Amino acid sequence: MPRADAGDPLAAYNKRRRPPLDVHRRHRPLHGGCGHLRPEEPRILEEWNGFSYEPAGTAANLADAVRWVNERTAAADGGGEAA
Repeated sequence: MPRADAGDPLAAYNKRRRPPLDVHRRHRPLHGGCGHLRPEEPRILEEWNGFSYEPAGTAANLADAVRWVNERTAAADGGGEAA
């Protein structure tokens, strides 16, 4: 996790704008419950907008949701382009 720069007057503000645990994209089961149960059920996709998570779409199942989350992670790390 990046540390706040003591010389930056906006460091505290920028730190608050980071998503919890630096997770920019996440998924949750559409009808609630544990994320690892019933992997064939649809998922809600959420993306961090700088202040909170907002809906970004749906995925047909857990595998598609994980692929969507990893797509952003790979692009942010410079590991490849998003499809």
